[in-house]
Amino acid sequence: MMCVLHVGKFYPPHHGGMERVLESVCQASRGLVDSHVLVANDSSRTVEEVVDGVPVTRVGTAAAAGSVHIAPAFARHLGRTRADLIVLHEPNPWALLSYAIVRPRAPLAIWYHSDVVRPALQYALFYAPLARVAYRRATCFIVSSPPLAAQSAALAEYQSRIRVIPFGIDPAPWHRRESSPASYVLFAGRHVDYKGVDVLLRALAGGSARAVIAGDGPRRSDWQRLATTLGLNGRVTFTGEVGDAELRQMMHGAAALVLPSITRAEAFGYVQLEAMAAGKPVISTDVPTGVSWVNQHGRTGLVVPAGDADALRAAIEQISGDPALQATLGEAGRVRVEAEFTLDRLRERLRAFYEDMALLPANPQHAEARV
Repeated sequence: MMCVLHVGKFYPPHHGGMERVLESVCQASRGLVDSHVLVANDSSRTVEEVVDGVPVTRVGTAAAAGSVHIAPAFARHLGRTRADLIVLHEPNPWALLSYAIVRPRAPLAIWYHSDVVRPALQYALFYAPLARVAYRRATCFIVSSPPLAAQSAALAEYQSRIRVIPFGIDPAPWHRRESSPASYVLFAGRHVDYKGVDVLLRALAGGSARAVIAGDGPRRSDWQRLATTLGLNGRVTFTGEVGDAELRQMMHGAAALVLPSITRAEAFGYVQLEAMAAGKPVISTDVPTGVSWVNQHGRTGLVVPAGDADALRAAIEQISGDPALQATLGEAGRVRVEAEFTLDRLRERLRAFYEDMALLPANPQHAEARV
């Protein structure tokens, strides 16, 4: 069986959208290819282990510069791979640097998760030169939605090499097993600037809705102080990191998921799939990526202008006060996930990708239009 090395930032149980996507890709690829994972560890130790059947190497890190974890031995591990295909998950500056150093001979695919949102000069001087080495050698670029392919400036010169493979989840664990009154809106994600939780808090300040804010990150304490300043004590609960079972319970008790992102760093919104699988409407923003391709305005939820607290407040109040609308939008979201975003659909798309990369013999039984 052909071997595929996925090069990521981290891997579960480490929290993060890219991490969950990488895990789901390995799950969906089971039996098609032999998946291996190379990522950084959040400690100085290098650990080799098997996670749910997938061999994972977590390379020890010496320090962190902002969001970049410095793993001195990463290039050595990447350079000795015998994989038949390397899939490098971007943005991932340390992996790009490591790739530029060792330049493995195996074919390369770039899984482009999102644009890198940095000041233009900083991007041009530091990130772009690293990316260029890998990008020019890449056989193809994978993106999660047609809008991301069309609107990403970094991919403009590589359009002929792009293919779309939307993410997938197992919807079954998210199905609602019991009904409970919807008493709040839910945010779940990393507490970083582009998530726009400050906009959500300002929206709540002018209305009557309650919110549960799950997750953690560098902006959590700032947002907790802002909630206090806005007089939201008693109406907003910060839970910190929660496990999958607890998140599902929170999702089932919510009137809607709110994804108030403010920049194109939010490229898809994986948590939207979980909310839709749970039969919950989504309130998201019109960032120029795939977010509002996943959550369709007026069908599976509402889409409002990014950074507009008044519009976000109106959408929250509209959905929170209308159980019938919640049910209609939520059911449409559940149907959309079952049709387009399951692990089975992801597996079909991955099979076609591996066949095109000559890792699998073409199988007429699985032939389909390339998505």
